[in-house]
Order: sequence, then C-alpha cells, then structure tokens
Amino acid sequence: MPIDVLMLQLGTPDAPTTKALKPYLREFLSDSRVIEGPAWLRWLLVNLIIVPFRSSKSAAKYQRIWDEKSGSPLLSITQSQRDRLQERLGNQYRVAFGMRYGRPSIPEVIAELMKNRCERLILLPMYPQYSATTTASSFDAVFDALKTHRVVPSVRAIAEYHADPQYIEVTARRIERFIENASKSGKPPEMFLLSFHGIPIDYIKRGDPYMRQSAATAKLVAKRMGWKKGDWKLVFQSRLGRQKWLTPYTDVTLMDLGRQGFKRVLISQPGFTADCLETIDEIGHEGLEEFRSTGGEDLIRVPCYNDEPEFIDMLAQLVERESHGWK
Repeated sequence: MPIDVLMLQLGTPDAPTTKALKPYLREFLSDSRVIEGPAWLRWLLVNLIIVPFRSSKSAAKYQRIWDEKSGSPLLSITQSQRDRLQERLGNQYRVAFGMRYGRPSIPEVIAELMKNRCERLILLPMYPQYSATTTASSFDAVFDALKTHRVVPSVRAIAEYHADPQYIEVTARRIERFIENASKSGKPPEMFLLSFHGIPIDYIKRGDPYMRQSAATAKLVAKRMGWKKGDWKLVFQSRLGRQKWLTPYTDVTLMDLGRQGFKRVLISQPGFTADCLETIDEIGHEGLEEFRSTGGEDLIRVPCYNDEPEFIDMLAQLVERESHGWK
C-alpha cells in the first residue's frame, strides 16, 4: 500500500458572504487552541461579540480576493499544491489535504483515507513555524477523527520546518527575484520586512515556541540575503482583540516607515505557504494603503510559495525524509 500524506491547512469559508462567514468564524474562534481561557467566556466572546460584529466586515474583505472561477485563493492554491506534490512524489504516495476549519474538513478527509485502507500516514502541516494555534490544533483534529475508527494507521508528523535549509533557500530566491525586478525598473527597495502571523504574547509566556521559531527563520533568511542590521525588520500581523500580541506590528511599522521617509518597501511573509486573505488583502491592499497614508509609495509584496516547483520539491523532500524506513 502507498504511504498517505495529509497536508494540513487552516481553512477558508465556502463563500465571501456574511452567511458563510458566520459558521466559519464560529468554528475557527471556538477552538480552545485559538482563544484560550474558560469555555464560557470563549462562547460569549465568539457568539455575542466577534461573530455578530466581524462577519460582515470579513465578508467584504473576502469579496476583494474571491475569484469568479476558482473561488477561494487558499482553496484553489492548496488543491494545486496537492496535485503538484502528488506528481513529484509518484505512486508510492497518496496525497490529500484537509482544512482545520471549513471544507474539506480534516474528519471528512480522514474518513476517506480510512475507507481507502490507509495504513501509514504522514501529517504535513502547511505552517513552517510550530504553534499550538495552528499545528497542534490541526493535529488535534486528526487524532480526534482517528478516535472514531477501530483500526488506525501508523502516524508520523512533521511538526515544523522553520530552519530547514531548503525552505530558507526557497524563501531567499523568491525575494531575490522581486528585488531584481524592482531594481530593473529603477526603484529598488529601501527596506525589507519579514512578516509573520501574530499570536497573543500570553501564549508565548505559556511555552509556545512560535516567536522563537519565527525569529530564527527571519534571521536565517536575512543572513542568506546578506542583509545587515538596519536593512530589515521582523514584524507580526493579523492581531485580534485588545490583548497584546507579538510586536512590532506590521501595520504600525509600515506607517512608521512612511513617516521616516521610506518610499519603497519589500515585504515577504515566510510563515504563509499559500496566498490568502492575510497576504493578498491584509498586506497587498490594506498594508499598501497604510504605507501610503504616511508618505510611502511602493509596497512590493512577495507572493507566497503557492505551487512553485522549488517549494513543492522542498515539501517532497520533507515527506521522503519523514518516511524513511517505511519505503
């Protein structure tokens, strides 16, 4: 039997509408890994405050990135990543993907895998840096789903690859291409930002390694690029609520750079493996507006890895390494 590979991605709503956003946000934010604390308080926050007031705003943002033919960028890109990875790995493997929130859900995909006699399973999170809010939550969903089956497969999990040399190289090469293109036009970047999704600082204090791993990735990329201190910054985006999240904040940094006279900034997001709302809209649309609001001009966004051959090859090597002894 081939080895099964399950790509784990965060998820996306079914449609860019308020109606579709409500169940998606409710599922996402009801996860105790995402919003920690007493269950009753989380229920109140999600159902009485966040979902009623954020659904329509989130829907408007999704409408800006939704494609008429392919729908959600995250879904269509993940499907393409799955197809390209299957081609690269060959018939010794069967590649599937599941969304932690939304569809195809992890329980649905696990059921299909078990129906097809899954005996050996490799979990491949599409989050290079480990966090309980993403990686552990996705693992939770996998093992909860396996609880419903009498016979379960042997399971191996790739917890993170934040410092993998090929991952760093792929990241650097993508940045180099965009620097070269900007330089050809006579407008090279004056500052480089490496932006990662934020999480509450309290989670770091409780032992989450995400900040350490994000910083390690950023430093390795900067070293590979030959950037000196002052050439680049590590920043964090996508915060929610009033509690303190990892700093410096991406939006605040962009506006500060505009005030300081920077006109051209390049931003890469190494923690995102597929373009989605947080990359296309939050940076490509909102980030650009924030930068320009204080005097900036060009915000060069490096697209995510998506289904680039170099990235797919890196994923394949991770899988092949993890399956050592099974083949």
